[in-house]
Amino acid sequence: MNQIVLGPLVVAGAAAALALVIALVDRVVNDYGEVTIDVNHGKRAYKVRGGSPLLGTLASQGVFVPSACGGRGSCGACKVRVLSDVGPVLPTETPYLSPQELANGVRLSCQVKLKKDIAIELPEELFSVKKFKATVERLDDVTYDIKDAVFRLDEPAEISFTSGQYVQLVVPPYGTIKESVQRAYSMASRPGDSGRVELLIRLVPGGIATTYVHTVLKVGDRVELVGPFGDFRVRDTPAAMVCVAGGSGMAPFKSMFYDMRERDAFPEKEIWYFFGARSSRDMFHLDELRRLEAEWPRFHFVPALSEPGPDEGWTGETGLITDVLERYIKDRIAKDKGLEGYLCGSPGMINACIAVMTRNGIAEGDVFYDKFA
Repeated sequence: MNQIVLGPLVVAGAAAALALVIALVDRVVNDYGEVTIDVNHGKRAYKVRGGSPLLGTLASQGVFVPSACGGRGSCGACKVRVLSDVGPVLPTETPYLSPQELANGVRLSCQVKLKKDIAIELPEELFSVKKFKATVERLDDVTYDIKDAVFRLDEPAEISFTSGQYVQLVVPPYGTIKESVQRAYSMASRPGDSGRVELLIRLVPGGIATTYVHTVLKVGDRVELVGPFGDFRVRDTPAAMVCVAGGSGMAPFKSMFYDMRERDAFPEKEIWYFFGARSSRDMFHLDELRRLEAEWPRFHFVPALSEPGPDEGWTGETGLITDVLERYIKDRIAKDKGLEGYLCGSPGMINACIAVMTRNGIAEGDVFYDKFA
């Protein structure tokens, strides 16, 4: 019995020791010294210590490239154009890069290790991204697995953003998590309330950040936020908005709708908001959105349950949200000014909605979305 127990422990100990030796050898033998990051053809230059990934090194200089997965190489968001030779594209990068991007030298900054001087191109708007310190002001359960989190930024800091954009929440080490990570969440707050950031965060089993928010974070805690990022936004056209979301995908739409109403923005746009859930326990903010619909004539709210229970007393639409969406596009939504699609949710939901929209006359180029990684 002792041999059975000791065997795996010896193997685990040897593996840990080997990993430590490899890390030490890499640090000592592969000492890359000081390297220079040239940004946008000499507009900016940073002298940094070599040996770390480009993504984190840029962040240490206050330049925050978006990364929905926090640098794990699983989201494909942290793209930069590399103008100098940094070695071949890694297998971890190719799934996220199109043939055109590969030809143009686009790389994932979390996968590019700084071994020598490098020249890159970055969008100028990234230099307005900031790291904010904030306090948890509110943390409410809106469903059994979604929290509505409101963070008050330290004064006098204010975040200037366009409704539809997102921030990255910095999660510190906790429990068995030994390193800080960042995860991306769409902002549900209004741009007009620039001293606060509101996020809707759904618990993902095994998720580092969502587990932290749901089990560790509490009102009064201090956090860091990085942003804003993203180009999901309302287009300045008279076309009707056909919006579809589920779960925490409500966040950017809540920001968009209340911002549009507050500013009377895009006054020609009719807004149709379809929100799908499985059962009543997955629904939230129903009263608030129905009140908005009653007070704002051009806003139409269509919640739907795919599997309502017999004792739920549900009187709204039923069925898959894609089926409800198709019925409304065909029979209820005016098309005289054109239609635009706005989607936020899982890749599967988004792909299904795109198929419905395109076969019902909405051009694929007029469908905009925020797809959860």
